[in-house]
Amino acid sequence: MRFPIPQRLLPALLVLLAACNEPSTTKTEQPATAPTAADTAVAVAPAQPAVPDTAAIHNVAAYLAGLPVSRGSDLQKLAAQPAWQAYATDANKSWEKYHASRTAKIEAWAATELDSVRAASPTIFYPFSGPDLLNVTTMFPGSQTYVLLGLEPVGTVPARANLENSKLFPALKESLWSVLNFSFFRTNSMAVNLKSVELDGALPLMLLFAARTQHQVEAVRYVQLLPDGQLAEADSALIRKPGPKTVPGIELKLRSASGQPKTVQYFSADISDWKLGQTQEAALKYVRTLGPLTTYVKSATYLMHKTYFSKVRNLVLERSNYVLQDDSGIAMKYFQPADWQLTYYGTYKRPINLFAKQYQPEMTAAYTDKANPPRPLPFGTGYNWRENDSNLLLARRARPVAE
Repeated sequence: MRFPIPQRLLPALLVLLAACNEPSTTKTEQPATAPTAADTAVAVAPAQPAVPDTAAIHNVAAYLAGLPVSRGSDLQKLAAQPAWQAYATDANKSWEKYHASRTAKIEAWAATELDSVRAASPTIFYPFSGPDLLNVTTMFPGSQTYVLLGLEPVGTVPARANLENSKLFPALKESLWSVLNFSFFRTNSMAVNLKSVELDGALPLMLLFAARTQHQVEAVRYVQLLPDGQLAEADSALIRKPGPKTVPGIELKLRSASGQPKTVQYFSADISDWKLGQTQEAALKYVRTLGPLTTYVKSATYLMHKTYFSKVRNLVLERSNYVLQDDSGIAMKYFQPADWQLTYYGTYKRPINLFAKQYQPEMTAAYTDKANPPRPLPFGTGYNWRENDSNLLLARRARPVAE
């Protein structure tokens, strides 16, 4: 039904329309949004605060994950095409196998072994993580904040052209193959695969993992860490081409299947001692503001064994109430017996050939102690990824870190 516009209102209406089309002189960063159809409606009512289109960004995540997009989404036509249908069918089979062989076992094990740890772990710190939102949210599903650090570029929300690329689905499948089969990323091959379809960093895979772990993606914003460790907003230009002294990042707002809100932050940073000097240790300063931590480490290439990763190692030891790691995390010798209670799980074998020099005789002694035998670990994790070859160490601080 149409209502005539009184002539006396036309001048005011023209002024309002002109104001809406006037270029803004103030740059205000907005949360990153997914590609959406143009809005053809013209509003004549007083301007209201914009409501974030949470469905649009989640639809991108679902599309990448091979899961249904919502009705009315502008991605529905793409999801109806045979290429996506075949990808979704194959992805569902792969994820069904993964959940049966890993997720269900991790959940059953952690419900018993990590029950008290989970209850006391609102904030998870995951250094050397890459885009691995998958394992950390499976291991600690009830936490509120997850802070991930890796060398991989942050990345941006995929544009429509990227989603239409015929090479997208093979690239995603190749990138996920190692993490679904071995529990860790092959970083170099992942970077090549994603670059081939112009997916420019960790974010696309993090969106995919969020959808596949039954999280609703409600918002994404680009951020950076200032030299004093403060979190600030950033724009996509800085994210794509950060300077050598910049620590770019991304922040995701998620909601779990049970309705729990979560914040996930990923920062692209080299946290070796020397490189930390270039950024004035902004990443470590920020982590120190988060309160007591639970630190999770897996498949970390044994970097915190080395002298030139002492700063991040010291941060973990100083600010964590709990550390859950495989043998590629902090070397056992750094956990002082007076400060930490150690519980061993699984089987300790020599590191794979690539990391043979990181063998720890102390670990062999601990795992062969008949008076305190290791507890069972019913799933594979880390570089020795087979179920009966893997290990985890849970370190509990004797005296909790002060708030």
